[in-house]
Amino acid sequence: MFSTKLLWVVVALVHCVTAAATFAADAKPAWQLEWDKTVEAAKKEGKLVAAIPASAELRKAITEVFPKRFPGIELDLTNARGPANAGKIAAEFNAGVRYFDLLISGTSTPFNLLNAGILEPAEPLLILPEVRDPKRWFGGHVWLDNAKKYIYAFQVYQSENIWHNSSMMKPEEARSYDDLLNPKFKGKIGILDPRSAGAGTATWAFFLKIKGEEWLKKLAAQEMFLSRDQRQLADSLAKGKVAITIGLTYYTFAPFLKAGLPVKPLPDMKEGTYTSCGSSATSIVKNSPHPNATKVFVNWLYSKEGQEIYGKAMGQATRRFDVDTKWMVAHGVRASKDFLSVEENNRLENYGEDTVGKYWAASAKIAEEVFK
Repeated sequence: MFSTKLLWVVVALVHCVTAAATFAADAKPAWQLEWDKTVEAAKKEGKLVAAIPASAELRKAITEVFPKRFPGIELDLTNARGPANAGKIAAEFNAGVRYFDLLISGTSTPFNLLNAGILEPAEPLLILPEVRDPKRWFGGHVWLDNAKKYIYAFQVYQSENIWHNSSMMKPEEARSYDDLLNPKFKGKIGILDPRSAGAGTATWAFFLKIKGEEWLKKLAAQEMFLSRDQRQLADSLAKGKVAITIGLTYYTFAPFLKAGLPVKPLPDMKEGTYTSCGSSATSIVKNSPHPNATKVFVNWLYSKEGQEIYGKAMGQATRRFDVDTKWMVAHGVRASKDFLSVEENNRLENYGEDTVGKYWAASAKIAEEVFK
């Protein structure tokens, strides 16, 4: 009799424990259940293939941390210039090959893939609360495409991208972009070739946006020195072959500054400096081979840890409020969240689909016409 009662007590306890465990599992928030399921599915896929910016430091930083956070998911990262990565993705897609999962690039690159129907909506990938919550991001969630679902930008900032030789001119000689048209600067302005993707292209497009086509043609008539070699252009400024350079940033000039050469950034022109999303345009390849691993990677990348790692490797400023970006000022980068209102940032934006479609394409055409 006693043993029978004891047996029933044991059965009841097991039932209670099982019920409690089931309740605890059911008590998990929906996002946690989805996340756990996604991570397990990603491990079964076993791989993530991403095309990232041409930075060995970024590649190293990501591969040192991500695999430790998510063992079982192999990273296959192709670090190259955005147009090269996008071209490879497009060629493989058109050939029926599905190898890449996602692309992280500069501003205009992913629009070619979007217009070709190669991308799929990225918004469903956002799972973690710290990623999904728009209040954690300056300006909320920012999508570069007008549909606001295909190309996500996790950075926005301003760069000191107009520099001068302090032994050849004083900063007050160029306080407006109109001052660049002064005859005394003819043959003394160098620019990163706007016919090739890069900061020269972005600046050239911004000039068109705020100053107009005729002004742009007058600037081209200043007999500027064009180069696609950033080091060559910086060297020309340091040696006094030109007085001003357009399109180069602190990281190109760092060795010259260390050597004590007379190169300095010009203060902001009165018209303002454009805001850039840098190399943060994230797009997802349609029918990618590792959809769950893609979700895991994107959520990690947009997390506080992921943004800290990416920002330090690239020298570019995130939109996340909980990531410190003030240290970047010493390196010529001002995070919009630290210095601008959302309204000011949007007035100076140089990355949205309308801006890219209206000004980037038009300015590129003008560059081809005026620079033979």
